[in-house]
Amino acid sequence: MSALQKPLLFSGNSNIELAREIAQRMDTRLGNALVDKFKNQECRIEIKENVRGAEVFVVQSICQAPNGNSVNDSLMELLLMIDALSRASAYRITAVVPYYGYAKQDKKTKGREPISAKLVANLLETARAKRLVTLDLHAAQIQGFFDLPVDNLVAAPTLCSYLKSQGLVGDKIVVVSPDAGGVPRAENFAKRLHSSLAIVFKRRPEPDVSEVTEIVGSVQGKIAVVVDDMISTGGTLAKAAEALIRRGATEVYTCATHGIFAGDAVRVLSESPIARVIVTNTLPNIESELGPKFKVLSIAQILADAIKRITANRSVSELFSKDDEPPPLVAPSVAPDNVLTLPEVLTPASTAATG
Repeated sequence: MSALQKPLLFSGNSNIELAREIAQRMDTRLGNALVDKFKNQECRIEIKENVRGAEVFVVQSICQAPNGNSVNDSLMELLLMIDALSRASAYRITAVVPYYGYAKQDKKTKGREPISAKLVANLLETARAKRLVTLDLHAAQIQGFFDLPVDNLVAAPTLCSYLKSQGLVGDKIVVVSPDAGGVPRAENFAKRLHSSLAIVFKRRPEPDVSEVTEIVGSVQGKIAVVVDDMISTGGTLAKAAEALIRRGATEVYTCATHGIFAGDAVRVLSESPIARVIVTNTLPNIESELGPKFKVLSIAQILADAIKRITANRSVSELFSKDDEPPPLVAPSVAPDNVLTLPEVLTPASTAATG
């Protein structure tokens, strides 16, 4: 069996602006769907166009939506949209989840705890999603919770390009991992930015509370760039910045793929010694509403390129095989070689893992 239509994009309410930007960069549109609530607050989904035989991508971050819908609402919207598309005879349904929520509990740290990241994986498979595209999972091992192909994309090229454009490269900076678990990510950034590496060791006396215990590596006289996958309450980064300044760092910048900014995180970060907080738009953050310290970068092009490669049965990992380059000052008149045009008729996609 093969797909008979061009790829179709649909979106829930959690990050519709990102979905629209992805569609724009793919020179297509978002599919027509009703994503609302019944009066009893249950999610209401209705696909309003033909999807029979189509390759379908559902863009939805598992996070709180701008319209006030909760994380749970976003998850249910995603599951119900996949179910509706499957029952409408879509050829293949890919869940594009820029931010994979419920990922913090990816293992049991003590008795009688759930493994929520695994449960969400089970729900997506039960809803009949055939593939997952996401960015910077909280733990790469979450890919093993799925029995379907998972494309765990990385935002490092986008973040590093911005840092390079600000002159934050080479011996003048030191890339800092805020904990031992983030060392591989920080090493990747240090390699791309040709800089040294430092590690902050901390302990967590209780959830969402951390205390810095030691810093390994020289930060004296350098700009510290703290790299993490997500910013939740901001307390960890604020305390890390204070410790780095005490150790002699001249300035502190922070980079993260996912800006959750839970609770009063924006205030905590604004009042901290951090000079700049850089995140991507995997969650629906509006830069002007966050404050002057914050910078929100778009990852729509990465997701658009990945979707095009999936529909054409081409390698997604090739997108990250080369070191990133700063974005051109003038948009090129000819599309780069690694950006694909949408095929009129698609051949069956391989069920094998990403090449």
